[in-house]
Amino acid sequence: MIFTIFVVILAAGLFLPLFIFGNNPGVDFWWWMTANITILLLIAGFFDKNWRKSIAADLRNDLTKKISLGVGSAILLYGGFLLGDQLAQLLFPFAKDGIDGVYAFKSTASPIRIGVLMLVIIGPGEELFWRGFVQRRLQNEINPRGGFILATIVYSAIHIASGNLILVLAAAVCGVFWGYLYLRYNSILLNVISHTIWDILIFLILPIQ
Repeated sequence: MIFTIFVVILAAGLFLPLFIFGNNPGVDFWWWMTANITILLLIAGFFDKNWRKSIAADLRNDLTKKISLGVGSAILLYGGFLLGDQLAQLLFPFAKDGIDGVYAFKSTASPIRIGVLMLVIIGPGEELFWRGFVQRRLQNEINPRGGFILATIVYSAIHIASGNLILVLAAAVCGVFWGYLYLRYNSILLNVISHTIWDILIFLILPIQ
C-alpha cells in the first residue's frame, strides 16, 4: 500500500502543474503529458512485476470480445458526451467557456502530432497507469469496489488543478466509466482501446465544440 500511495503522490506532483500551466503560452501540453505518462509507466513496469504479468495475461485470451467491447464502449461514451454537452450548455451558462478551455489544449500542437501521441502513448498510457496500475493495486489492497471508488476519486481530483469545472466533470464521468469497465471485465486491453478511440473521436475526428 505504501508504494501505491507513493506513486499516486508522484503522479499528482507530475499532473497538477500540467493542468495549472498547460494552457500558458510557450507550454507544450502534449509533450508534457507524454513525458509524465512515460515516467509513471517506467516506474510501474520496473517495480511491479504483477503489473507486467497482468498485461501479458490479458493479451492471451478473448481478444475479439475485448476489442469489440472496447470499440463499442468508446462509441457509447462519446454518445453520452454529445448528450451531456447539450444538457450542460442548456443548464449552465459557463459550460461553453469550459468546453472551449478543454479544446484550447489543442492549440499547442498540430492535429497529426496530437493524434500520434494519443494513439501511441497518451490514450494507452493513461489506462495502463490509472486502471492497470493504480486501480488494480487498490482493488487488491482494499477490496474491488473500494479500490475502484478510490482510484476514480484520485483520477478526477487531479483535474481540479485546471480550474475548469467542465474538465473535472468530464474526468469524473470518464473515471467512473473506465473504472467500472476495468472492475467488470478486468481487461486493460479493453480499457486501452476504449480510452484511445474516445480520445481520437472527441479531440480530433468529431469534437463537440
